[in-house]
Amino acid sequence: MMVVRAIRSDDLDSLMKLAGEVGTGMTTLKPDALMLGRRIALACASFAGEIPPEQCDFVFVMEDTDTAKVVGVCAIKSAVGLDQPFYNYRIGSLVHSSSELNVYSRMETLYLSNDLTGCSELCSLFLHPDYRSAHNGKLLSKSRFLFMAQFPHLFADKVIAELRGFQRADGSSPFWDNLGRHFFKMDFKRADDLSSIGKKSFIAELMPRHPLYVVYLPQEAQDVIGQVHVATIPARRLLEQEGMYYDGYVDIFDAGPVVQSRVNELRSVRESRLVPVMTLSASVALSSTPQLMLVSSSALREFRTILSEASPKNGRMPLSHQQQQILHCKTAESVRVMPLLCL
Repeated sequence: MMVVRAIRSDDLDSLMKLAGEVGTGMTTLKPDALMLGRRIALACASFAGEIPPEQCDFVFVMEDTDTAKVVGVCAIKSAVGLDQPFYNYRIGSLVHSSSELNVYSRMETLYLSNDLTGCSELCSLFLHPDYRSAHNGKLLSKSRFLFMAQFPHLFADKVIAELRGFQRADGSSPFWDNLGRHFFKMDFKRADDLSSIGKKSFIAELMPRHPLYVVYLPQEAQDVIGQVHVATIPARRLLEQEGMYYDGYVDIFDAGPVVQSRVNELRSVRESRLVPVMTLSASVALSSTPQLMLVSSSALREFRTILSEASPKNGRMPLSHQQQQILHCKTAESVRVMPLLCL
């Protein structure tokens, strides 16, 4: 059985292995033992309620309980940009017109922006290729939304997700090669690595202060603005299924889209509910066409999420002894439930 759970201090080696599989473009998950060790320590303090909400970084791992192997990771940062600058390009427009010549033109532009400072951020989503089957990806991604539904006070009014932008087969970025490289004088991987370790002051120091006209970029760079990496397409669909949408903000390195939503408008926040647990037994009849349910515990420190084929009965959630053990819950305790909603 698969379970998404709060990360522990002994997960560092497993997280390092996963980070080594990611490749370029995901700044929040690099195979750096020191950086990941600090992040795990921060996550453990976050789950323990030992730091202010705006400093929290909640990291979750997916574990195969049959083998005790960690096969996936995802995270939520309570707020971005408060201690380190958080930059995006905002796509805008400039209008040029001349009544004398009867000429009117509307030009798309890129503005360097800090507009999303203070938002909560969904990040670091990665599932090992061997486990990208069944409903594992949906469980991993959507577990974060149940966590936000259970603990909305820990997050900002708005949540965002920066999605990895389009890359060529060799891992290079058409957008970076045709724009960023000219200002930063370094390759895409180097800039990505610097950003991942918090060295972001160079962005403001080197990027142009004035709007950039998109039409001046080569066509291959224009074509990838707002487009995602091929491996990120499923993740984008899952976020959009929750009600997140693209509203004209892109990553400054690879032009990947930033999707966003008000937390209180997320599907999981609106539709999930708390119900008490009942023990699944032979006397509890399951539907002939079971609906997969996301089921999460309600404890902050021991937050866990699984999938179940049983649905609530008479206001209670039937769970087997094994499922209760995995969720660290008991009969009559509350769990949060919501249909998986497969697409």
